[in-house]
Amino acid sequence: MQATLTFLGSGTSMGIPTLGCTCDVCLSAVSTAPGIPPSEPRNRRTRPSVLISYNNRNVVIDTGPDFHAQAIRAGIRRLDAVFYTHGHADHVLGMDDLRPLSFHNPDTLPLYADEPTALTIERIFDYTFRKHERYSTSARVTLHRLDPTPGATVQLFGASFQRIPVTHGRQTITGYRFGSAAYLTDLSSIPADSLPLLAGLDILILDALRRQPHPTHSTLDNSIALVERIKPRRAFFTHMSHDLDHAATDAALPPHIRLAYDGLQLHFNISPENAAAEQYPL
Repeated sequence: MQATLTFLGSGTSMGIPTLGCTCDVCLSAVSTAPGIPPSEPRNRRTRPSVLISYNNRNVVIDTGPDFHAQAIRAGIRRLDAVFYTHGHADHVLGMDDLRPLSFHNPDTLPLYADEPTALTIERIFDYTFRKHERYSTSARVTLHRLDPTPGATVQLFGASFQRIPVTHGRQTITGYRFGSAAYLTDLSSIPADSLPLLAGLDILILDALRRQPHPTHSTLDNSIALVERIKPRRAFFTHMSHDLDHAATDAALPPHIRLAYDGLQLHFNISPENAAAEQYPL
């Protein structure tokens, strides 16, 4: 079954341009005068999120603080499910923007998160989930706890979303595999038990924050090494800071590895079985 993945955002928690920054990457991401486009629009990176469209359904992974603008840019008029990777602000603070989309659903909009993330969402958006004195205009959502077992799956609309545990500093968070693609943002390493779950990928999407070491995120070189170990057919890096200029960094990467950018679309096979059978141009 064919699917399209759209990068709604590819930036780090502070976004690009970063507020108050005058580095070349941040300056290249914005217009310098009315009517003059940014010199490198691919350096304009909103907080990380992806949209997966298949079988006339739309599924999003993470709703950060830029989700409203991202959804408008991507033309999202219907949403069928949301998965969350973890409870940090740049991944969950846009949950309230699901309200008008949830009103259009005949049933409540399903959200999927591990236990720590679900507790964070319920605490931040108490007015949405409380049983008493609930606002009538609160999002019509149902929060489902993910099975914590590595490789556990959620079946949705003819596709399987598989939980891939990854390490994010001192905590374990959730990556996802869906058919021949996997989305692993905000990671510093991948546990050995998760590596077999990533065999036979067409597309691997990985955190690649910057070149310098970071306690909770993968560096550019580390992510390249992970790609060579996992051996997907093609790989795309996301959750990037203003240390990485798109054009210069992209030009230095191996041909099967590219930097993602906001609005980039990828096509792949999301069918649970024989997911890596179809081939797409690099």
